[in-house]
Amino acid sequence: MESRHGRVPASTTGGPVTHDVTNQVPPLTGHDVAADQALLEGLTREGADWATGELRQLGLLAGSAKAQEWGRLANEHPPVLRTHDRYGNRIDEVEFHPAWHELMTVAVESGAHAAPWTSARPGAHVARAAKFFTWSQVEAGHGCPISMTYAAVAALRHSPSLRAEWEPLLASRTYDFGLRRPQDKRGVLAGMAMTEKQGGSDVRANTTRAEPLGDGSFALTGHKWFNSAPMCDVFLVLAQAPGGLSCFLLPRVLPDGTRNAVHLMRLKDKLGNRSNASAEVEYEGAVAYLVGEEGRGVRTIIEMVNMTRLDCVIGSAAGMRYGLTQALHHARHRRAFGRTLAEQPLMRSVLADLALESEAATTLMMRLAGATDRAIRGDAAEGLFRRAALAAGKYWVCKRAPVHAAEALECLGGNGYVEESQMPRLFRESPLNGIWEGSGNVAALDLMRVMARESEAVEAFFAEVALAQDRRIADAAERVLKRLASAGEADARRVAEEMTLVLQASLLVRHAPAAVADAFCASRLSGDWGRALGTLPSGLDLEGILDRVAPA
Repeated sequence: MESRHGRVPASTTGGPVTHDVTNQVPPLTGHDVAADQALLEGLTREGADWATGELRQLGLLAGSAKAQEWGRLANEHPPVLRTHDRYGNRIDEVEFHPAWHELMTVAVESGAHAAPWTSARPGAHVARAAKFFTWSQVEAGHGCPISMTYAAVAALRHSPSLRAEWEPLLASRTYDFGLRRPQDKRGVLAGMAMTEKQGGSDVRANTTRAEPLGDGSFALTGHKWFNSAPMCDVFLVLAQAPGGLSCFLLPRVLPDGTRNAVHLMRLKDKLGNRSNASAEVEYEGAVAYLVGEEGRGVRTIIEMVNMTRLDCVIGSAAGMRYGLTQALHHARHRRAFGRTLAEQPLMRSVLADLALESEAATTLMMRLAGATDRAIRGDAAEGLFRRAALAAGKYWVCKRAPVHAAEALECLGGNGYVEESQMPRLFRESPLNGIWEGSGNVAALDLMRVMARESEAVEAFFAEVALAQDRRIADAAERVLKRLASAGEADARRVAEEMTLVLQASLLVRHAPAAVADAFCASRLSGDWGRALGTLPSGLDLEGILDRVAPA
């Protein structure tokens, strides 16, 4: 082909070549997502190094092109509600893309759901937390039914007979999708339904009624404004029984094989978490079974809520690690003004700040998982520490996730703003854990209630902080204690923030390299920090921070 300017090169598609594609970042695939020093060191420190081999295998799968494609497809093809079959019969089912089922299969087979509850091995809940953290970086939405299945067992332990019937199925490492008699399935999943239109977080305002049927079961009539993962096999539900607000176990399919009277009214059109179905449901005399004591529903279901709050921390930490990994990979390959972005001082400061936030969240998450494991096994001191640390950590780590996601996305520039980068999906997902299982205000006020009612929990928390034996942390802890002495309800967020920061600093001083700990203390505790990420003080060992977190 000739032109007045000479021969025009032909492209492989038959059209003219306008330019060569250069300076684009190669795909980040084929890496080990679990090759994370903070994660692996925490696994060993918290008593689960026996799970390292399984975790690394899961990490390699999580970093594969195949798994990343599952995550993309599950979000680009969200679930679809089918209320009726072709003949007009009510079926109330949700259809998912095959990629969703691939993600769920791996999560269940790896034991990221309820498997630790049937393990006598110390550290089982820690190993599970590390797996949940790793696999959540592939796709966060499917973590909802995985998390709720894990958490449901804690509440079921209030009813030995229900526990004996359901725990083996919930802990099974077989993903068996579809609405059938639980007795005919190789494994089941659990969900939760608490909030209603008129109440939201004020669950005591719920209006769903539970009427005794005379055979030990109850008939539930009412609605739930938010029922996540409605295709689970069984749900923990709050309803007003004659003796007051109570917790119930509600199966989707009854023992005789008929569908329970649970009607899916619509699926929520959510900001993020799009691969996961969340529904509005109505109960029309749905059969359910009492869990725990009648009239003590909140106390019973809070056992489940506390476990899912742990997963909110894990999920937010996982999102931070994913965003950091993508930002680092991009900065180390993209060139501008004659150098890679990672070689430029201001970008190094941003990346190092992202790394500090990520490592602090991961280290705290592993400590909370360790406390959970030991508390479940009867360690009262760890249970006391966890009560305060989980409420504070849930507030602060989940609050930091959207800020972190926005900054990580910005590191990719315009490339990060397009859907193909997957960074918009991370950003849309990032506020969710701050809302789920109690918004920021709820978590902060829960911490204040612990402070007011359980002095032993306060002592356990600050005893943990003091283990660092560091003057910077001791001074900061003293400031927090002074604030606590006069704090009121309006101070709850400030208290939760400052308590989490001193705890994270203590953990990093004890367990992270000096480059990480010193930078965290200088910025987060000593106040030598701006109001945005990337405003660290001068003179820090940024390379020491970044070398530790480079994707492998």
